[in-house]
Amino acid sequence: MWIAPIVLIIIFASLYFAFKSIREAFLSLITVPFALIGGAYMIWIWGANLSVAVAVGFIALFGIAVETGIVMVIYLNDAMQQLVALKGNSAATITKQDLREYVIHGAAKRLRPKLMTVCVSLFGLIPVLWAGGVGTDVMKPIVLPMIGGVLTSSTHILLVTPLIFLMTKEYELRKFGKLEIHPTGH
Repeated sequence: MWIAPIVLIIIFASLYFAFKSIREAFLSLITVPFALIGGAYMIWIWGANLSVAVAVGFIALFGIAVETGIVMVIYLNDAMQQLVALKGNSAATITKQDLREYVIHGAAKRLRPKLMTVCVSLFGLIPVLWAGGVGTDVMKPIVLPMIGGVLTSSTHILLVTPLIFLMTKEYELRKFGKLEIHPTGH
């Protein structure tokens, strides 16, 4: 009851200090509710009870979801830096079509690494569901939320995160006449 909110606050603070932007920290952290949905459905489908092991699985899932969200935001910021370097940082030179094109380009660069992350996670975790023997009674409740959450958070990161990012950049361009660019950190 106390650990999960504390973990989320620590994650948000870390994201804020990394991006120096509340908007981008929030954009990376918004993957957590989508991961939570998938994890909850997997627990419900499998018929597992909430326990400390399930909570540990959710905390591990939050870390995976946020990490992949961070990488997507970094790739999208990198695409925006390329756009600004090419066309300048002005509403007079950057169109909505330019924004869409570069957001799609940035998200597409992240597609293969994200799918590899999902596949490695699933290939490593799914066998635990059908394993037998010592320790499986503890491992199954841990991996259940991770399996469901990895599936739903990956869908969110690949489809919804670029859309939200595009909408915020269109808003910035319309309201301020320029894009707010943050260093990508790589």
